[in-house]
Amino acid sequence: MPESIRIPARDGQALAGDLFLPAGPARAAVVIAPAMGVPRRYYGPFAAFLARQGLAALTLDYRGVGGSRRGPLRTCPATLRDWAEHDLGGAVDLLAHRVPDVPLLWVGHSVGGQLLGLLAGVDVAGALLVGAQSGHWRLWAGTWRWRMWLLWHALIPGLVPVLGRLPAAILGGGEDVPPGVAREWAAWGRERDYVWSFARPRGGLAFATLAAPVVSYAFTDDPFAPPRAVEALAAFYSAARAQVRLVRPADVGASAIGHFGFFRARFEPTLWREAALFLAGAASRGSGSPSPPPGERVGERGRS
Repeated sequence: MPESIRIPARDGQALAGDLFLPAGPARAAVVIAPAMGVPRRYYGPFAAFLARQGLAALTLDYRGVGGSRRGPLRTCPATLRDWAEHDLGGAVDLLAHRVPDVPLLWVGHSVGGQLLGLLAGVDVAGALLVGAQSGHWRLWAGTWRWRMWLLWHALIPGLVPVLGRLPAAILGGGEDVPPGVAREWAAWGRERDYVWSFARPRGGLAFATLAAPVVSYAFTDDPFAPPRAVEALAAFYSAARAQVRLVRPADVGASAIGHFGFFRARFEPTLWREAALFLAGAASRGSGSPSPPPGERVGERGRS
């Protein structure tokens, strides 16, 4: 059973979290950074699986989400920068205290893979990104291209001031999102370089310094993170040995994976086991690669 804990964010705010510890000494400590509006409980089965592989795993709710929500969202001052610098920074600090002297690893789902790049001075031995994408609308095709354009230019700017939040229905699941998070997200989405437009004038932050191995998963049936968008985000991690891997549902005996399916327990024999091998390899060697994946390797990406 996980240990329910309060995580002190770097600005002092208390966050809800669950710490999954292995039966014996931990080989590494893993931060599981959620997607936009997705509460930590969604990642519990995957975190428990990692603990059974000897990896301590920490799940958390960002401020304004799940157990970290305090009062009406309309009055919540959270931004995406807060989620990165204060919330995820606090999660890293807590793991360093509770599971000291082991490598730090990262699992980032969607925006959780983007926010890693905004952390400065964090020594990550390896990162597994799942459906983590750059958000400019031109990276989508067909009707989804115009849906993304409307999201950034019309839906978020129009709905958030009226509702005082971003409705979860727009996100495809999860919970409503604080207004400041939504506004900053839309501002990035209107920029061709998305989150890199924020990181660039600040020296690139971890996008420019993270030299650990990074594996970034793209799924052919994921409308929220098409392969082009996943490749674009991977390219922002210019110092990393980043690999983008494309997986078709049939490759793992499934009819669908989509944007949220990776973290469902039915993928324990396939995607989860491959993920654990990669993370354990990154922790033990300071570099590493997963076992040959069931999907297609798109290639290594770097930003010039």
